[in-house]
Amino acid sequence: KQNPELLDAGITGYFFFREKEKELGKVPLMGFFDFFKYKYQVNVDGTVAAYRFPYLLLGDSLVLKQDSQYYEHFYTVLKPWKHYVPVKRRLEDLLEKIKWAKENDEEAQKIAKEGQLMARELLQPHRLYCYYYKVLQKYAERQASKPEIRDGMDLVPQPDDRDSVCSCHRKKPLRED
Repeated sequence: KQNPELLDAGITGYFFFREKEKELGKVPLMGFFDFFKYKYQVNVDGTVAAYRFPYLLLGDSLVLKQDSQYYEHFYTVLKPWKHYVPVKRRLEDLLEKIKWAKENDEEAQKIAKEGQLMARELLQPHRLYCYYYKVLQKYAERQASKPEIRDGMDLVPQPDDRDSVCSCHRKKPLRED
């Protein structure tokens, strides 16, 4: 509200803080593809890591990402000032970072492009498949006892995945039953 020439932002829903709606107001939802009509995208967490972050990176906009305690598995590969512009947790430097982007358009576009290329690489289906495979493999290794198949449970047949594209050097299943 204070700097409309730099920032067009609003809150679309108050799931946990409904008492704030009267004070702060509410704006209508914007279609996801309409986001990409804007040169800059601000990625702010809610009660978890913002699910839209990887999708914002895939667009042509520069992403300004809030520092956060929340993360997703691919965050460790992303580098501030290379793939996105970092913003302090309480957003006190957000306007400063937007001004920087406006004054350094060529560098801002380069960061946006690097973020887009990295997101395209990191979020390929075979990479996600391998990540989930490794997570489940670790989970299985830590499992203390054999799962109990109880009366009334049905086996759900699974497709054979030997032909799937996976570069994660899978191990043999821990149990062959």
